[in-house]
Amino acid sequence: MDTVKDNTTKKNEAEATLGTGCFWCTEAVFQLLEGVNSVVSGYAGGHVANPTYEQVCGKQTGHAEVVRISYDPEIISYEELLDVFWQSHNPTTLNQQGNDKGPQYRSAIFYHNEAQQKIAEASLARTDASDLWPDPIVTEITELNNYYPAEDYHQNYFNRMGDKNPYCVYVVGPKVAKMKKQLAKKKV
Repeated sequence: MDTVKDNTTKKNEAEATLGTGCFWCTEAVFQLLEGVNSVVSGYAGGHVANPTYEQVCGKQTGHAEVVRISYDPEIISYEELLDVFWQSHNPTTLNQQGNDKGPQYRSAIFYHNEAQQKIAEASLARTDASDLWPDPIVTEITELNNYYPAEDYHQNYFNRMGDKNPYCVYVVGPKVAKMKKQLAKKKV
């Protein structure tokens, strides 16, 4: 699935902005879902306008690596996107996913409106009370105050570079394979 560079939405299209660590992983997972029209890697939640990847990795901008998901809510709901969100990363580790460490890798839900906020808070409470994760969830739920698309070379990264990049081979690939199995069972 290719990414779309603009932020326009169609009549039956909504947007979600989520961070689960490295946006290459997040993008590849959400591209698997029926009803997802586009997934664009980017940066959100910081205080620097138009940050670069190098600035975000320098841990001085406050941004998280995120994806902007455009989806058809008649096919997949925001709540279903959040179900995949909780399963696709470890929301119990603060500013870390695996070996990736720093605030840019934090678990984050950036809601676009009050309805998304309520759904996200209820989803977090339900997931935290379940046996999905043994430790308390530390996911940030905050209003989206900015979003900047990442540089072109980050877009659709796993699909373009999967077998050429060791990170994709050893980190992204296994995560995508695991999620494909989970999604096949649930038929999301």
